[in-house]
Amino acid sequence: MQPSFSYAFAALLGTLQCVLGQNIHASPHLLAELDYGTFQGAYSKEFNISYWQRVPFAAPPIGVNRFRGPQPPVPVTERPYNSSQFFDMCPQRTVNGSEDCLYLGLYSRPWTEDQPLKPVIVIFYGGGFAQGSGYFTLPPTGFPYNTKVPPPSDMIFAYPTLNVSSASDMVIVYPNYRTNAFGFLPGKLIDEDPFCDLNPGLLDQEAALKWTKANIAKFGGNPDDITIWGQSAGGGSVLAQTIGRSGKKNLFRRAMANSPFWPKVYQYDSPEAETLYDELVNRTGCAGPDSLSCLKGLEVQTIRDASLKISGLLKYTTSYFNWAPVIDGKFLTESLTEATSSIKVERAFAMHNTHEGESFIPPSLQGAANATAFDKWLRGFLPNFSECEIAAVKKHYPAEGTTETINYNSTWVRAGLVYRDNVLSCPAYWFTNAASQGYLGEYSLTPSLHASDTFWWNRINATQLRKPSYYRGYAGAIASFLMKGDPNELKLTPEDVAGVPIVQDGSEWVINENGFDTAEAKRLASRCAFWRKTSTRVPV
Repeated sequence: MQPSFSYAFAALLGTLQCVLGQNIHASPHLLAELDYGTFQGAYSKEFNISYWQRVPFAAPPIGVNRFRGPQPPVPVTERPYNSSQFFDMCPQRTVNGSEDCLYLGLYSRPWTEDQPLKPVIVIFYGGGFAQGSGYFTLPPTGFPYNTKVPPPSDMIFAYPTLNVSSASDMVIVYPNYRTNAFGFLPGKLIDEDPFCDLNPGLLDQEAALKWTKANIAKFGGNPDDITIWGQSAGGGSVLAQTIGRSGKKNLFRRAMANSPFWPKVYQYDSPEAETLYDELVNRTGCAGPDSLSCLKGLEVQTIRDASLKISGLLKYTTSYFNWAPVIDGKFLTESLTEATSSIKVERAFAMHNTHEGESFIPPSLQGAANATAFDKWLRGFLPNFSECEIAAVKKHYPAEGTTETINYNSTWVRAGLVYRDNVLSCPAYWFTNAASQGYLGEYSLTPSLHASDTFWWNRINATQLRKPSYYRGYAGAIASFLMKGDPNELKLTPEDVAGVPIVQDGSEWVINENGFDTAEAKRLASRCAFWRKTSTRVPV
């Protein structure tokens, strides 16, 4: 028997008609007693969720702890601690954020201690490893908002994956993590300093997973049934946690990534990494023999301004967005292509979008119809490639070609596919193939750009009600995987509608204008084999 869609449909309508903030109250039953404090939750009658919007999971990374991995949370003296309050994003953009930012929020359907523990979903936000926030508002989104000021009420909807059917019943956790220079400053000096760590943004995520493993049972979650999920850089974070130290510590069972953004990833002390460090100290006035101490003593705004300027330096010339994970020899010891040559996770599910590479290539290529423009861009994108390797790229991506889902004959689409496969689609393919059982899907509904597919599972909207088959099929598959580790077990579409195939069998799921289908993935496999072969020159 399929889970009730009438339940979800009624809940959706009710959600769209709700007045924000009504009937939200603290409850004496929503006290979570942890070893460093007692945290008061709240209940929303309208959305039928218990929630804790603000829980510290590590000490504030300030002063000497700037650029350092997360430290244990400070004991909370307020008893109980009011968890129904705002927490800030980590420093980013122009004036946003605070270094006191290592908090998480969580919510679920109401739970009592006599009920079974629920599956747990830990979500990492996207934002190019340069920005983002884990704070959620009510009603909650599928992924958290990236602004301190909530959007207008007509833009704040609900939780489509939780709400897609009565069978969806999980605890959803949103942690903050440091981004840009605060979370991903590389270099030999960082590695040598005993009060600094490489990849502190990834270490924040690991700390949130450790917190979840240790404490989530107090909130109704099963610590032995944790899935990690993210989109874009959040998906890249999922890949990093899967191939990194966290994956070896059994902090989660399953992993899902939508459009996993995996830019060029260098060794922490490579020339590229050292150049990035030097760029920051030069822009902040800290060049000199004691540059790291200088950086630690600067005002937040000075580092934020320099970090933001650096973020845009190479946007349209390479796949490297400056701030990104590095191979540090401790948390990340291998490249993605090396690490995914063996099994890394029990179950994995990934999605990629047909035209999402076009979201990242220079707009000038959109009107270019000649090979010269493509060649110029390609050599800038892959500066370490030999002429022979450039020729091989053109063979895999001819001026007129065919992929799993489209035929193309334009420079714009051609360049977009090169970028997409290198940075997004092949990482998704390698990731799912590195699972004991993996699932891969391609979102091809127009316009199928980067993040186009979030429309169906990030926020509830009227189109989901007008086109319930797409909503049930896509959000339902995601919810099924999050609940059961199989996107087909709680399938909400009829039996004759294509489910999600196992990628190891050579096929991918396709969402297109005609609904749901499957396609052979051998062309993608061939292109990704090429990128794996040349990965040290990308590097990926």
